Amino acid sequence: MTPASLTQFMDGHAARYLPRGLLCLAMQAILRTFKAMKLFGYYRSSASYRIRIILNYKNVDWDYQPVRLDLGEQHTAAFRAFNPLGFVPVLEADGVALSQSPAIAEYIEDRYPEPALLPAGRSARAAVRELQGIIGCDIHPIQNLRVLKYLRREFSVDDAGVAAWCREWIGAGFRAYESLVANRSTDGRFSYGDSMTMADVWLIPQVYNARRFELALDEFPTILSIDSHCASMPAFADAHPDRQVDAPAD
Repeated sequence: MTPASLTQFMDGHAARYLPRGLLCLAMQAILRTFKAMKLFGYYRSSASYRIRIILNYKNVDWDYQPVRLDLGEQHTAAFRAFNPLGFVPVLEADGVALSQSPAIAEYIEDRYPEPALLPAGRSARAAVRELQGIIGCDIHPIQNLRVLKYLRREFSVDDAGVAAWCREWIGAGFRAYESLVANRSTDGRFSYGDSMTMADVWLIPQVYNARRFELALDEFPTILSIDSHCASMPAFADAHPDRQVDAPAD
């Protein structure tokens, strides 16, 4: 039930049984549970991108608070009170602030189980989480912003060297991912079976990064097929970095 449908119900049905003053108090109490989640993120952050996709797909009411990583806003005392690591995303919901995209994703999945992003069955769920792990554990951490800054600062790696570093590790992870989804995808639209899962949520932001660092993708036909299909879905299209309010105008 959405806030609009709840209001319609209360006006049309509950009003028959409750005094107006009590009805207003009841509506206020119930509508507080629909308070929009707030996502603190950055337009080009892969982890923030994942959570935007999930919130869009679940049709959740949410607000976006940009954190300018390029200006170092993640290192302010105010932000580190949310997340001591100084990373995005952070999701503010139910009176708490949650960090780490896997934890946030699981929280949203638990709170809004439909449409589901994890398949039924232990083996199927484990297979999806395995694909998530290739992206989230084996590729993304070693091309994180702080790692790339460390390469530049401590080893004097230039932009070309940083891009080569990213291509190396994205490519290695994608080869493993491709070999798995070539057998697990039913028809090349999604990573597992014939419906969207968390694996796709993790994959598509990494494809964006692969293009950003100019990795040739011809050897990954299944990944390209999945990316092409997901790009046609509003949940992914609306979450794209270029469509965020903090994306550069040019």
